[in-house]
Amino acid sequence: MNRVTIKTSTIFIAKSGKTRVYRSVNEVPAPLRKELEESTNSFNSATILIADRRGRQEIVRALNGLPSSLRTRLSSSLSAKPPASGEAPKEPTRWLRFMRRNWVEILLPGAVGLIVWLAFNYR
Repeated sequence: MNRVTIKTSTIFIAKSGKTRVYRSVNEVPAPLRKELEESTNSFNSATILIADRRGRQEIVRALNGLPSSLRTRLSSSLSAKPPASGEAPKEPTRWLRFMRRNWVEILLPGAVGLIVWLAFNYR
C-alpha cells in the first residue's frame, strides 16, 4: 500500500472583530504578515501538528475555551501513583484542583508582602 502525505497550512487571523482565513503566508497582506512574523517569533508561539480528526476536534475545543481531553506526558508523569488494583481512583475536590493549579499565584503576593514588611520593620 502506498502512503500519501499531504501538507497543508491554514492561517486564522482575528483582528478588529474580523476573522480571516489564509491558505499560506504569501496570501496574508503585507501589514498583517509583518505582525504575524513578529507574533510567531515570540515566546508564546508554537507549532501545531494536526494528524487526524481528533486533532481538529482538540483545536475546536481550545478555540471554544474548553479543557483538552488529551493527556500529555508531563501531566501523566506528575499524576499520583495509581491506586491498588481493587480500589477506585479518588477524584480530587474542586478546591484541591484549584489550589494545585494556582498555588504560586496565591502564595507569591503573601511572600512579597512579608518581605516588604520585614524590610521596613527590621532594625
